[in-house]
Amino acid sequence: MIDRTHDLSIARQAKVLNISRGSVYYKPRPVSAEDLVLMRRIDELHLEYPFAGSRMLRDFLNREGVEIGRRHVTTLMKRMGVEAIYRRPNTSKPALGNKIYPYLLRGLKVDRPNQVWAMDITYSAPRPEKLGRHLFGMH
Repeated sequence: MIDRTHDLSIARQAKVLNISRGSVYYKPRPVSAEDLVLMRRIDELHLEYPFAGSRMLRDFLNREGVEIGRRHVTTLMKRMGVEAIYRRPNTSKPALGNKIYPYLLRGLKVDRPNQVWAMDITYSAPRPEKLGRHLFGMH
C-alpha cells in the first residue's frame, strides 16, 4: 500500500489512503518467550476448566508458583481469544404473562403542535451532596 520509494511523501500517501501515519510506522512487538509459556499453560487450564475466568486462572497459576496478576492474565486471554464459559442473562426473551402494548402512533402523521404527547417515568435517586445538608444532620 505505502511505497517508501515513491515520489509522494509517506505522510501524503497515508492521507490519500485515509489511514493514520502512525499505522504506517507501527511495528508490533513480538510475544516474549515467558508469555508464550504462560499462554500455553492458560490454554491447558482453559481446556480443563472452561468456566474459569481471569481471577480463577490467576489463582491456579499462583498455586503453581507463577507470579502473575489478573490483568496480565486477562490480556493474554484476549490475545488468545479465550473467554470463560458461563451462563449469561437472557434479557431478549419477554417474561411469560407480560402484556405487549401496541404502538398506537404507527402510520400517524404528526403535523401540528400538541398532537402527540410523551412521558418518561424514569426515576433517578438524588445524590446526597445535591440535597440540603440539614437533611443529614450536617451543619
